[in-house]
Amino acid sequence: MRILLPARIVERHVGGNTTYSRELKTGLLARGHAVDSIPAGGNPITTLLRETFASQASQSSETVLHFTADTGPLLRSRSPAVVTVHGVASRWINTARNRRQEAAWRFRVQRAISSVDRIITVSNSSAEDILATFKVPQSDISVIPHGISPAFFEAGASRDTMGETSAPFALYIGNLEPRKNLINLIEAFAKPPMASIGARLVIAGRPAWNYAEILKALEGAENIEYLGFIDNSTRMSLLKKARLFVFPSLYEGFGFPVLEALAAGLPVATSRRGSLAEVAGPSWELSELNADALARDLSRAWQDEDWLTECSVAGPEWARQYNWETSVEKHESVYREII
Repeated sequence: MRILLPARIVERHVGGNTTYSRELKTGLLARGHAVDSIPAGGNPITTLLRETFASQASQSSETVLHFTADTGPLLRSRSPAVVTVHGVASRWINTARNRRQEAAWRFRVQRAISSVDRIITVSNSSAEDILATFKVPQSDISVIPHGISPAFFEAGASRDTMGETSAPFALYIGNLEPRKNLINLIEAFAKPPMASIGARLVIAGRPAWNYAEILKALEGAENIEYLGFIDNSTRMSLLKKARLFVFPSLYEGFGFPVLEALAAGLPVATSRRGSLAEVAGPSWELSELNADALARDLSRAWQDEDWLTECSVAGPEWARQYNWETSVEKHESVYREII
């Protein structure tokens, strides 16, 4: 088969969607398929037009168009086509996007799912949200969880050999956007339960959207270091050295950062919102997500040596059930079903 993936995702770094698309491409190539890109334009409008034109162009009978990040063409595709919708945060929270952004996103997703032959999503939670929001037949949705790269398990294997080079720190890796609940996390580290134990917080990730208030909260925050976007080498180093991974998200469609930290043997404290209830495994549950509750619960997790040890052992075993070989094989099956 020949699979076309959107260059706007594969060739640019936009978080978990890029990780997913690149791993899918690698796996498909390894299985002997041809993978090409649908070119991106210089702005969102020209990119949308190029993806729509690609869906209307004549393709070989063995070609599948796969739009891997929620949105796709405006018109019904003339070739077999799939869209991956990663979740519907606005079903549960009103801070994911502003009203204009949400209206535009829903329009684009509705057009995409009306233009393709199958919807893929990444968790049972996300499937339920898509069914409730867009009223599509359940038979149109295939749930295919992501995998976790072996590199994260390799990072965990060397955690015990890393010497402490500085004071212990908690780690957050992910986009800067409202649904990640970062302002409450930043404020939690200034509260007595965390400040009294001298815990530091390292935040790594790119500003995604609606992030101005988050950057303002970071200014002058004590015991917090913001690294911005980091490369894979820095990511692995941080996962080896941190004491605790913290992820108080208000909603996730999958939850790459949580599983990657668990795979690396790093204890995780996370919410159970959206798909996180499915993927969090042995993580410490953050049941209340305001600053006071986060300070209290993170302090308890930070100081519970027995749990820290247990989670560092159980985490990699839990994460091994998520592998890219299985995920890519299931994608391949969907492609064959719609050709």
